[in-house]
Amino acid sequence: MTTRTLLVGCGRLGLRVGELLLADQDERGRHEVLGLRRDPSSLPPGFVPVAADLSAALPTPLPRVDAMVITLTPSAAPSYREPLAHLAAALPEVPRRTVFVSSTRVLEGYDASRPLTEADPARPRSDRARVLVEGEETARELFGAVILRPAGIYGPGRDRLIRTVLERRPVEHGRRTNRIHEVDLARAILALLSSPAPPALLHATDGAPALLGEVVTHLAQRLGVPAPPRTSQDPGAGTVLDATALHELLGELEFPDFRAGYDAML
Repeated sequence: MTTRTLLVGCGRLGLRVGELLLADQDERGRHEVLGLRRDPSSLPPGFVPVAADLSAALPTPLPRVDAMVITLTPSAAPSYREPLAHLAAALPEVPRRTVFVSSTRVLEGYDASRPLTEADPARPRSDRARVLVEGEETARELFGAVILRPAGIYGPGRDRLIRTVLERRPVEHGRRTNRIHEVDLARAILALLSSPAPPALLHATDGAPALLGEVVTHLAQRLGVPAPPRTSQDPGAGTVLDATALHELLGELEFPDFRAGYDAML
């Protein structure tokens, strides 16, 4: 049996998910991976390229698929409603399983006084967070999507914080931060695709929140440079996220905290 999965917005995360799916070929079945991009010409071997621009109605129908992963970003889509409506209109039928990748940014209205779980409603403050909430609601409405909210994603090619340390740019040392390594995020997506009864909402975070000052100090020590200075305004903001649900789904993470993840990168 072949399972066809459509990766909508097939960027760095979509590529990693597709590679994991293609590697998961055994006697139980095979995976066919379709990568949807405006220009899919650079997709790696094994991916079926699908050229589509979701900013307008698609001129031809999309292939029928069993599953779908949507990783469009607010920067690429100032509103999710029209792109997702165009996607729904082009599909012959709703896939059996859809995962919509959002962000824990939708929880930015909370403070760090207690760990936040999936039971805490979204509390957006910025336009970007409000667009993400709109995307979640639209994906549920159109596709019955499972919502996955990653915390700060890092991993190979996602080295912004390393560059910040090397350039000694000031940071808020007192900010509470949460993160997830891209490898474990991709594993979470595969688990949500294959689970017979996935959660309706999942926070992807490693469960090891840390002050940003701890993280940059560790990086500076590994890089052999002074830690970056503290910003003039450092209110100690941020949130703390509970990772119980992710650990119940995945078990042990490959990168359980920032030290393990960044040390592997360095």
